[in-house]
Amino acid sequence: MILEAVELSKTYDGGETPVQAIRNASLKLDRGDFVALMGPSGCGKSSLLHLCGAMDRPTSGSIAIEGTPLQGLNDLGLTRLRRSRIGFVFQFFNLLPTLTVAENVALPLLLAGVSRVKAEAEASRWIERVGLVSRLGHFPHQLSGGEMQRAGLARAVAHQPALVLADEPTGNLDSINSVRVLELLRELNDETGVAVLLATHSVDIAAGAKRVLHMRDGVLEDQY
Repeated sequence: MILEAVELSKTYDGGETPVQAIRNASLKLDRGDFVALMGPSGCGKSSLLHLCGAMDRPTSGSIAIEGTPLQGLNDLGLTRLRRSRIGFVFQFFNLLPTLTVAENVALPLLLAGVSRVKAEAEASRWIERVGLVSRLGHFPHQLSGGEMQRAGLARAVAHQPALVLADEPTGNLDSINSVRVLELLRELNDETGVAVLLATHSVDIAAGAKRVLHMRDGVLEDQY
């Protein structure tokens, strides 16, 4: 089992009235799963991904990644888990503007303690895999939106994670680039067995997944 989340709830207490973003959500992902999480904006998709990606802690419920319970890890332990076993693909790319494509993709490997020589070699291999060899030395502002997202995808998988979480990865792309990014995710899922959980409000993008789950008002309607 790659991901097992049981009865997750998340309440934010920052304002005058607490907001319950997630209500008793349970889901499981095995190796090779590709799951689309559908729902309108504000339904809790991103909050659920943040919980599953060890970027936030649930108010109640439990999460395990490859059998490791997240509630038993301190902040350093969660950071190490994210660096080694989880890859993130964001809607707004989140590439560091002062680093080249090659440096952006290599950075997570370097932070995980991989030698510079190996990190650069792995970064180059994945950049080639997503079709950006000609952009190795380019900075993010020199790339198109589709190219930035492909660079973000290479960065997310260069350290060979068990789980990739993609939060509206095609939300800022045109239809052609959206299809290309989805195809790359599917190819990587098929070839490496990485489990993918993709949040989207697009029916067309969700149709490319192997399974579709629906969220509304913080409730995961199709639980398994």
